[in-house]
Amino acid sequence: QVQLVESGGGLVQAGGSLRLSCAASGSVFSIADMGWYRQAPGNQRELVAAISSDGITNYADSVKGRFTISRDNAKNTVYLQMNSLEPEDTAVYYCNLHLWRYDYWGQGTQVTVSS
Repeated sequence: QVQLVESGGGLVQAGGSLRLSCAASGSVFSIADMGWYRQAPGNQRELVAAISSDGITNYADSVKGRFTISRDNAKNTVYLQMNSLEPEDTAVYYCNLHLWRYDYWGQGTQVTVSS
């Protein structure tokens, strides 16, 4: 069973930065695709950024040029560096591990950007 634990959320002013981390248990991290999703109140959960097992990344248009996803397979951890944050980035951010037909989710971490 895979467990994901996110950290790094918080309150930041517009224009500021945060770095989210997601640590995974188990031994499948290095062969799994990882992603960060977010969900704002009243909205559906949406993909923010993803990184494949071989390091290929993709981003939502709304965060391109501001957010960077990366992974450290030695630490079983995926990161999301968020720069130039905007109030519209306010949401609960979730870490996702996708392997074969399975999806695992973290508990979420709140990011609040004040104007």
